Amino acid sequence: MSSATPAAAPDVTNPDVVLVVDFGAQYAQLIARRVREARVYSEIVPSTMPVAEMLAKNPKAIILSGGPSSVYAEGAPRLDRALFEAGVPVFGMCYGFQLMATTLGGTVDNTGAREYGRTELHVSKAGSTLFEGTPVEQSVWMSHGDACSAAPEGFTVTASTDVVPVAAFENDEKKLYGVQYHPEVLHSTHGQQILEHFLYRGAGIEPSWTTGNVIEEQVAAIRAQVGDKRAVCGLSGGVDSAVAAALVQKAIGSQLTCVYVDHGLMRKGETEQVEKDFVASTGVNLKVVDAQERFLTALAGVSDPETKRKIIGREFIRVFEQAQLEILQEDGPEVAFLVQGTLYPDIVESGGGTGTANIKSHHNVGGLPDDIEFELVEPLRQLFKDEVRMVGQELGLPDEIVQRQPFPGPGLGIRIVGEVTKDRLDLLREADAIAREELTAAGLDREIWQCPVVLLADVRSVGVQGDGRTYGHPIVLRPVSSEDAMTADWSRLPYDVLAKISTRITNEVADVNRVVLDITSKPPGTIEWE
Repeated sequence: MSSATPAAAPDVTNPDVVLVVDFGAQYAQLIARRVREARVYSEIVPSTMPVAEMLAKNPKAIILSGGPSSVYAEGAPRLDRALFEAGVPVFGMCYGFQLMATTLGGTVDNTGAREYGRTELHVSKAGSTLFEGTPVEQSVWMSHGDACSAAPEGFTVTASTDVVPVAAFENDEKKLYGVQYHPEVLHSTHGQQILEHFLYRGAGIEPSWTTGNVIEEQVAAIRAQVGDKRAVCGLSGGVDSAVAAALVQKAIGSQLTCVYVDHGLMRKGETEQVEKDFVASTGVNLKVVDAQERFLTALAGVSDPETKRKIIGREFIRVFEQAQLEILQEDGPEVAFLVQGTLYPDIVESGGGTGTANIKSHHNVGGLPDDIEFELVEPLRQLFKDEVRMVGQELGLPDEIVQRQPFPGPGLGIRIVGEVTKDRLDLLREADAIAREELTAAGLDREIWQCPVVLLADVRSVGVQGDGRTYGHPIVLRPVSSEDAMTADWSRLPYDVLAKISTRITNEVADVNRVVLDITSKPPGTIEWE
């Protein structure tokens, strides 16, 4: 078959959509997530989208995100005044707040009133639409150098800080609202309540969006995209691919064949778990391909992480193409689609978000070859990890799959810093299995986001084991806590658990004589080492 351009499933029009206009904010995706937590569907659109196109989506409300620019600076993002005159409720946050103020005749300037981090907010209109039922003194998260000193005509100032006279304003008649701070972050103690007040009271939206809606909408979109053709889906053993496959299986049934590529880069026992748990819960048609030697040969002598990712992505596609040829020998329509468990954070980290840089080539996004011969079906590309888990539960997948810690598609290949060899993979598999066993025994599986175990294959350190000196590899433990992988902090695991993991690894895994703990947050470090 001829090459096809990868494409996402068609957009599903949601009658109650809230648009989040992204002005290059680090928190734009978090705003969308918070709106969904309020059971209201949200979509992110770039600030460069014409207002007419935004309004053509018939949004129930529009939220303007923060951003790094100064509203009065040359080249700063702007918005057509028509947005505020269209009758659609609008909520501005930080930069969005200042943009609303200046566009409608208020005053924003550099007064020297810089506020970064936790700040005390003084609510002056306790019964207002936004602040009803919240304390008159509350902690909020600020991040601004400019300040609004005068609200636009017709607006009521509803909050201030010690240095900023206009930290929030409201215009109920025109349904326009704004706050200088970031209500979407957890540091703003009543931020979610304020956001929900805007959605429910200011915009009059009923909270009705659920994971059931996601399933219903995506099933319709998948059927429309695939039609009467067939699709293949690569099961990696992780949550994302399993939920994506289960969702597509629900949509097109026997038109889907799942392919599990045993590339030799999986963790201990994962191949058996995929074959047993996933097939038992979905009844999907599963084809297992043993490609261990192929991947090891392709990765031989390669240490650069980006090169490894691209090789693994390329080989995955080639294996799928071979599987396609075999499936085509069976009776049935053309196999034209490849299902992937791409999530929204994957898109952002691969440079797909407004104003973002390419942090790394993701195996579902940037690692695919240009001559891919499938059209992509990505039913999860607008979801966050916690939403994916909820969809999986709704679809009836077992907890062993749904609650599994995230695991990258390139597998242990990017958890070996250095060349990937069979001996190194076997070593890392054993160390990883020990860490997972002890975290489970301590009841910490749900308290941490994930715990990558990394082998520093090109590093050796001196140790003493028994009565002699050793020259072994270090193992790195990377336990992190996160909500959606966009940001993360290192998990403060109990010392006795860390000690048990270290003792077992150094005693039970040959050629390892040192275990170290990575205590770096994200940013500056990513969760995976490569």
